[in-house]
Amino acid sequence: MTAAGWIRVDCHVHTVASGDAVLRVEQLACRAVELGLDVVFVTDHNETSAALAAQGRDLGVRIEVGEEVRTADGEVLGLFLTERIPYVLPIREVVRRIRAQGGLVGLPHPFDPLRAGAGAVADALCAEGAVDLVEVFNAKVHDPAHNDAAAAFASRHGLPVTAGSDAHDVTGLGAAYVEMPDFDGPREFLAALAQARPVGELRPHAPRFPVARNAPAQPNRGASAVR
Repeated sequence: MTAAGWIRVDCHVHTVASGDAVLRVEQLACRAVELGLDVVFVTDHNETSAALAAQGRDLGVRIEVGEEVRTADGEVLGLFLTERIPYVLPIREVVRRIRAQGGLVGLPHPFDPLRAGAGAVADALCAEGAVDLVEVFNAKVHDPAHNDAAAAFASRHGLPVTAGSDAHDVTGLGAAYVEMPDFDGPREFLAALAQARPVGELRPHAPRFPVARNAPAQPNRGASAVR
């Protein structure tokens, strides 16, 4: 139960528009209502079409537009976008285009070596004032230490923190989120993050293709929570 005026926000979710996800917007909305999520940032890979189409619809959950943009130096989250940013651009040009839209620049799973985080250039970006927030709990990292490293990095640079399920299917939604005061727009969101509380548990990455019936079971990676 969140406090009056507070909401639950999953800051990192993918839909079928990402190309590697199976979550449709309608499924997302139904599951978000069941879970008690109030806001979901749809951050498809290099795409904003699904988020833009869903924004403002009466779905029972508020959809905010984001994009997870691939660069040669790692992935960047753009939040509160109004249009798509191409994935072929240098990382600093991506930052510039996010800011030009009035959006916020985030670093998703920056220290997960199995995914394209921007950890190698994160300190340099922060020195340039190019980072607004850091994802310190991603529900799909393979080792909790990678989230811990992101949290330590955010603390060292005095940056606001977020959490996201990184869901690609309906069962992954809501595995991580932030409890925070409600907001209207990017500036209020950034200010409200100062009081935000990340909540989450690690969940295995959803298989991209169906598992054969006789295939060996995947090992249980366990769970972790932020409290």
